[in-house]
Amino acid sequence: TYGLPIVISNCSNNYGPNQHEEKLIPTIIKNIVNQNPIPIYGNGTNVRDWLFVTDHVDAIDNIFHKGKIGETYCIGGGYQMSNLRLAHFICDKLDEILDYGTSSRDLITFVEDRKGHDFRYAIDITKIKKILNWEPKTNFEQGIEITINYYLNKFLKRLEV
Repeated sequence: TYGLPIVISNCSNNYGPNQHEEKLIPTIIKNIVNQNPIPIYGNGTNVRDWLFVTDHVDAIDNIFHKGKIGETYCIGGGYQMSNLRLAHFICDKLDEILDYGTSSRDLITFVEDRKGHDFRYAIDITKIKKILNWEPKTNFEQGIEITINYYLNKFLKRLEV
């Protein structure tokens, strides 16, 4: 409206080191380490597209330098899964590392979903791939391993204090 040189980006759910502990992935890891219930909204079938944080930063840098003024670019990780499947994945990974003698899946507790909570949240990255030649470099397995190791070390250190 006012001729400002604006480029907009929209992204899917980010994950990775240094994310706020209240977010889903750090919460799952923290609660497994502390053997507390893992809260999953509704029946866990909400689907999210997961984008590793450094890929998001790379996309923003790409948009900043190559994006066209007035355009909007969608940034996604290209890896969609339900919250319950994500929780199971993290539980199984941590059960391979930690020896609590029980399955961490037993900690999963379904809680009332938030009103108006999106059932599915995903991004079509066709435009940014085609126009700016960008796509995520980190596949989910690599990114989640980095993320799990980061939070596992962080939360285990707290237990040592």
